[in-house]
Amino acid sequence: MSDEKGYIQVYTGNGKGKTTAALGLALRAAGHGFKTYIGQFLKGQHYGELDGVRFLAPYVTLEQFGRKGFINVTEGPADDDIERARRGLERAREAMLSGNYRIIILDEVNVAIELKVLSEEEVLAFMAEKPASVELVLTGRGAPRTILERADLITEMKEVRHYYDRGVRARTGIEK
Repeated sequence: MSDEKGYIQVYTGNGKGKTTAALGLALRAAGHGFKTYIGQFLKGQHYGELDGVRFLAPYVTLEQFGRKGFINVTEGPADDDIERARRGLERAREAMLSGNYRIIILDEVNVAIELKVLSEEEVLAFMAEKPASVELVLTGRGAPRTILERADLITEMKEVRHYYDRGVRARTGIEK
C-alpha cells in the first residue's frame, strides 16, 4: 500500500463517460500494481466490464449490488433494492478498510442516493471512514451538494450531443 495521500473524486453530470472514466482509472492503477475495488450500485445486468476486469485480476475486483432490470421508483424503492445497496456499501467498506486496495470506486452511488436506495448520511459516513492513503471515486449523475462539498476533485460530464437522441441503442462493447 502506498503512503501517498488519497483523494476523493466525483464523476457526475448528464453526459456519457462517468463509469468509463472510473474504469480507466482502475486500468491505469493496475498498470502500476495498485489494486482497485469497484462496487456497482443499481447494476445487476451483464456489462462488458464484468468480463474485462477478469483480464486485470488480481488488480481489479468488481462486484454488482443491483438486480437485473431497472428500479421503478414511482412508489419508492423496493426493500430488496435498499438491502442490496446497503449490503454493497458494507462490502465496499470492508474492502476500503482491509488495506488491500489503493482505490475504491462506488459506481452509480450518486444515483443510488437520488433513488433513495442509500441515504446521503450513509454515504457521507462511508466517506468519513476513508483511510488517508485510499483514493475514493464516486460516480453517477446528480451528485448531492453534501457529497460535492467533501470532494477533492469533481468532474462533470456534460452532454453536448448524444446519438441516443437519433435512436441509436446501447452498443455492445461501447455502452454495455
